[in-house]
Amino acid sequence: MADRATTILQIIPQLDTGGAELSTIEIAEAVIVAGGRAIVLTEGGRMLDRLKATGADVRIFPAATKNPAKLLANAAAIARMIEADGIDLVHARSRAPAWSALRAARVTRRPFVTTYHGAYNETSAPKRLYNSVMARGDLVIANSGYTRDLIRSRYGTPDAKIRVIHRGVDGATFDPEQVSADRVERLRSAWGVAPGQRVILQAARLTNWKGQHVVVEAARRLHADGRLDGIVVLAGDAQGRDAYAEGLREAIKAGGLEGRVRLVGHVDDMPAAYLAADASIVASIEPEAFGRTAVESQAMGCPVIATRIGAPPETVLSPPEHGPRSMTGWLVPPGDATALAEALLAALSLDQVARAQLSLKARAHAAGTFSLRQMRLKTLQVYDEILGTGLAARYVAVRPQNDG
Repeated sequence: MADRATTILQIIPQLDTGGAELSTIEIAEAVIVAGGRAIVLTEGGRMLDRLKATGADVRIFPAATKNPAKLLANAAAIARMIEADGIDLVHARSRAPAWSALRAARVTRRPFVTTYHGAYNETSAPKRLYNSVMARGDLVIANSGYTRDLIRSRYGTPDAKIRVIHRGVDGATFDPEQVSADRVERLRSAWGVAPGQRVILQAARLTNWKGQHVVVEAARRLHADGRLDGIVVLAGDAQGRDAYAEGLREAIKAGGLEGRVRLVGHVDDMPAAYLAADASIVASIEPEAFGRTAVESQAMGCPVIATRIGAPPETVLSPPEHGPRSMTGWLVPPGDATALAEALLAALSLDQVARAQLSLKARAHAAGTFSLRQMRLKTLQVYDEILGTGLAARYVAVRPQNDG
């Protein structure tokens, strides 16, 4: 099969924010660089223009529906598309559209790949069945070792069918040298941060499992002790979870934290956000299947504190397993506001030399283990393994130097 004729279809519900969405864009670009054709089915979102800029064939499609009748109709539409466009492989990145994509791939006898992006809750047999589609690929990409173990334990999927590919961080974008002081100051000004005032950042959509309420409680305890040194910025959309956002505002008010903890909404310029921060928090109280913000923080040299659950123990080198010479951040128990507060004090107490040393180690760790280039190449290798193509080799030939 000639690589230039290789056509990869990805399907994702929305393109607003998130690791699955960003990975869709990054892999579409990699396919095109490798001489293939990338088709993406999606309902769109704020990252739609970014996807189109890769040169991908973007088709607005009702990919978010969970209606059984519409899922069947979607499967038929995808099957027609596969035949009409000569699609060679179907890659699903979300559960509802994966069911339609699976049916279409089986009907047309095309390979089917899934990426298991989340630590999906399984509270009932129907939910378990619904989630299981993400383990039904001819090959299943797990975005961390934690996710691989989850797939094996839940579905008995053999190791031979699972490929662990950590998400990648674009080293060209998340590079402190590429972020101007003006970008940082504009962001700090938008947040209402005074010159010289320290910033504690949590970048995550506003939802209970991301643990913003734990951050607020940790801030309250530090504030009550007179040890809250700086402003806490909660950056992320509520995405319809207005009751949770309102609960955070009430907790902020009740804790006397008005002006000290701020909900600033979605932030587009995340490299500048990490550079504007003195510490970054990943406070999830449920497992992160990967947790991109922990790696992005390290890539920007921002001291990071994450919870010891899910994948962050793979991505953050923390005491007690790692001493001062090798640590790149801190891990704390999920939901433990006291431990989070103590880790924040440790991060903010670093002197200039200690912080610089930590930043260098964190940046090297992120670049060496979680690069965008590695993620792209390993994903193209999955396509090559199934299709017998040479997409990965062609990508390297076109971009021989590290491109993130």
